[in-house]
Amino acid sequence: MSIVFDNILRKYQSGFHPVLKFDPVKQQLLPLDFTERNQELTAGIIDDTTRFTSYIENKLKAAGAEFGIGGYGEHRTVYNRSHLFDGATPGEEPRRLHIGVDVWGPAGTPVYAFMGGMIHSLAFNNRHGDYGATLILLHQLDGFPFYTLYGHLSLADIQHISAGQYVSIGQKIAHFGVPAENGHWPPHLHFQIILNMELKEGDYPGVCKFSERDKYLANCPDPDLVLQLNRYVTSA
Repeated sequence: MSIVFDNILRKYQSGFHPVLKFDPVKQQLLPLDFTERNQELTAGIIDDTTRFTSYIENKLKAAGAEFGIGGYGEHRTVYNRSHLFDGATPGEEPRRLHIGVDVWGPAGTPVYAFMGGMIHSLAFNNRHGDYGATLILLHQLDGFPFYTLYGHLSLADIQHISAGQYVSIGQKIAHFGVPAENGHWPPHLHFQIILNMELKEGDYPGVCKFSERDKYLANCPDPDLVLQLNRYVTSA
């Protein structure tokens, strides 16, 4: 089903509204690596939200980039910063494989609906390392229902909306949240496509065990099919 759905997204890509305002003529987009290959990102930086935020800001500034981007299918070391991603029992495999895309940038950055849809659910997932303010939309294309998840938002964005409300294409639906309301991360958007919500509301894993990689990547197609930003990535 995933291949069929990917082709449906490609069919309608040209009509999608940008999720983020980005001008490839005037602005730069920097790939950011959060795997063990990135030796700059020490445990001391990862464990300190202020230092981690400064690290991101300095990388973007040095590259003259508006946003940093990356993460789909990436096996990351940064999840060591929270027990949220550890196994439930000693010795159990931790969750380290990221199944969405992160776009890093200033708090307050607006987020837009790429197509019309309905609010499926929302929540304030306020554990350290979690999504913080979270919004999930339901869409349909060619008879296929699917969902998009927006994590690490501003808390104000979800305080006066409710499930069942409709959103229009191009509507401003959210903003990047500050660390105190986004799960204590540097400001960014976690964007994820989900085919089957598995009866969950206001939350869906954005990180899985490596041993469950195939299952989750099949249920969560490449977010760039909607974002269409990777074509603008500059060299790191």
